[in-house]
Amino acid sequence: MSPVGGTPRSAHLGWRLLAMVYDSLPVLALWLLVSAIALLLHGGQPIAPWSLAFWLQVMAIWGITGAYAVISWRRGGQTLGMRPWRLTVATFDGKVPTTAQLWRRYALANVSIALAGLGLLWSLLDPRRRCWHDIGSSTQLVRMPKNR
Repeated sequence: MSPVGGTPRSAHLGWRLLAMVYDSLPVLALWLLVSAIALLLHGGQPIAPWSLAFWLQVMAIWGITGAYAVISWRRGGQTLGMRPWRLTVATFDGKVPTTAQLWRRYALANVSIALAGLGLLWSLLDPRRRCWHDIGSSTQLVRMPKNR
C-alpha cells in the first residue's frame, strides 16, 4: 500500500477538497432520499424548523452520510469521490482501520469542518499533512501512485 518512495504520506489539502466536491453528489442524493422519507412519514406536510421531527431528520441525514463514508472506507478504503484522485484511508502503519476508528474519523471531520475548516487547515501546518480527524482517529488519507 506504500506509494513509490517508501512510507505513505497524507494527501495534501487540495486532494482532500477535490474528493469532498465529488462526494457531494452521492451525499446530496442520500440527503434527498432521507428528506423524502421524512416528508412521507410526516404525512406530506412540511417539517417545522427546530421541531422534534426536524432534529430527527437532521440526525438521520448525519447518520446516513456517516454510513456512506464508513461503509465505503471499510470496504475499499475509498468513497466514490476519492477514487478518481487515488486517495485511500488507512492507519498510520498502512492497515485497514477499524469501524470504530472510521466513525471517530467521520465525527471529528464534522467538527474540523464546523469550526470554520480549522481542522482541515491544520494540515497546512502539520509536517505530515494530518488534519485533526486524522490525528484523532489514528488514520490518514493517502494518495496512491498511478498504476503503471
